[in-house]
Order: sequence, then C-alpha cells, then structure tokens
Amino acid sequence: MRIEGISWAGDRTHSFERQRRFVEQILGLSVSHEASDLAVFKLPNGDTFEIFGPRAPNPPEQFSRNEIVIGFRVDDIDRAREELSSAGIELLGPIQQDRPGGHAWQHFRAPDGKVYELCYDPPPT
Repeated sequence: MRIEGISWAGDRTHSFERQRRFVEQILGLSVSHEASDLAVFKLPNGDTFEIFGPRAPNPPEQFSRNEIVIGFRVDDIDRAREELSSAGIELLGPIQQDRPGGHAWQHFRAPDGKVYELCYDPPPT
C-alpha cells in the first residue's frame, strides 16, 4: 500500500455554524455542497473536507469512537500561523520542525475546541 495524501476528512461538531465560519473565513475554503447541518468543502487539489453538525446524517461507523486531528497542508507555514493568530485562534506551542527534512507543523485549537494542525511539506528535490 502507498498512501499519497488525504482524500477526505470529516469533522463531527456540536458548534456547526461557528466551525463553518472558521473554515470559510479563516481557512479560506469555499462550500461546494451543503445540506441541513452539513457543509462540504473542496480543496484546490481535489481533497474533500466535510463538517457534520448535530442534525447531519450520522452512519454508526462514522465518528462513533475516534476523534482525529486533520493536517491542512499550507505553502507558507509562518504566514498561515500569523493569520490564525491574528484571527484569535489559539496556537498550541511553537512551530515544530523536522530537520533536515524541512517538514513543519503547527497545532491549533478550532472554535469548537478540536485540535488541528497546519502542515508544510517542502517540495521534492
């Protein structure tokens, strides 16, 4: 098996409207589809991120036991970190870096209390 990226990530939240505003206004993603308490966001590379509110469909296997951290790949982690900070988003510690590889990540707490991270992956050489 060879994993090449994240094609789908889902977030079950009890703060649907706050989380949706965060994803749209702070992360800058656009809704591609919506239904009652469900918002689907398509990322530029084709990946899908969905937010499920309390009234959204909830198949028993989905979100039944696990909470997950989702890493959003960014092209400039310093700038992205500053944008989160300026928007009042809680940053969790400093930027972490993997030397000499150049990978970096920054954890943060979203408005609904869940932890996510920004990820920087250097271009392949």
